[in-house]
Amino acid sequence: MQQESKRRTNRERTEAMRAQLIAAGRALFTDKGYAETGTPEIVAAAGVTRGALYHHFADKQALFRAVVVEEATRVAEEIERGAPSDIPVRDALIAGGEAFLEAMRAPGRTRLLLLDGPAVLGRADMDEIDATVGGTRSLREGLALAMAAGAIRRMPLEALTLLLSSAYDRAALAVDAGAPARPFLEILTAFIDGLARRSEGGPAL
Repeated sequence: MQQESKRRTNRERTEAMRAQLIAAGRALFTDKGYAETGTPEIVAAAGVTRGALYHHFADKQALFRAVVVEEATRVAEEIERGAPSDIPVRDALIAGGEAFLEAMRAPGRTRLLLLDGPAVLGRADMDEIDATVGGTRSLREGLALAMAAGAIRRMPLEALTLLLSSAYDRAALAVDAGAPARPFLEILTAFIDGLARRSEGGPAL
């Protein structure tokens, strides 16, 4: 029993140190950018040794990836909170888009996820992260539910997700640069409503 408690304590310490490094990395990466951030600054900000950094992460890029994964996960969580499952699927898609733009207002988030992320990790790895834990996963699930419910026409899901996700990302960048969110949300809502199923020769259902 004592040995099990000791293992649990060691695991907690390990997780706490990893969290310290991720938090320190996030603060520096968003403030200075990936290229301008050095590992000595990271370990100093985290209050750990250089050896501790390399015990948890192979290099600076591995730490950066962990930061990106955590941020992408938070964005998805905020989308899911903003688009509860007990509202109509069309409304959930719209609400999810609004929640995404709001989530991307967090300081440094567009830089991490939309600028430095693809540049440092590569487009393929960044897309995989977003599709696994991030906003793209939430969007794909929402579109799939809307198709299954008959709220929008059945279309190639991956292609539709990619195109809509790109539109939301571009809107997030514009809003981060100072543009108002409302015009983008109006247009994105029109896009989604344009996917509504239509009866032959009739109006949208």
